[in-house]
Amino acid sequence: MALLPAVSAVAQKKAPPSTFGQVVGNAVLCVDHLDNKAFYAYLLTAFGPAYKHEGGAYWFRTDATLWGAPVTDVIVSDDTSALVFMGVVADTTPEKLEPAIRAASGMAFSKADNSAFPVRTSVPGSKIVYFRSKAKVYCARYKPLPKHTR
Repeated sequence: MALLPAVSAVAQKKAPPSTFGQVVGNAVLCVDHLDNKAFYAYLLTAFGPAYKHEGGAYWFRTDATLWGAPVTDVIVSDDTSALVFMGVVADTTPEKLEPAIRAASGMAFSKADNSAFPVRTSVPGSKIVYFRSKAKVYCARYKPLPKHTR
């Protein structure tokens, strides 16, 4: 009997922090500095350990929303590539997410081409792409040069 409360508490989803929209939303729209170590620590605190480490990224499950769309995953880069990146997978399509982002943030996206699944890019550099049947929004930047010590 004493174990039941602990087991049920672990099984419950953790609510996102009140800062989720500002911190994660600004990062994936490329309007904030990308620091993968700081974002990893933020996500670890907010959602617990990553559920997978794949493709140069840590993947965290969420029970959050951005721009009115449910966010199922947040990804943050590890240190294995020349890029630092942060992204979210939203349970909607890019065609529906793009106007929601524009309405909430004022940020416009342009299509790279007229293909069936065009990459949509904003002026700051964020991208909206298909991720299977969902939308992925991400920002990727080259890592800054390491600080030199003397």
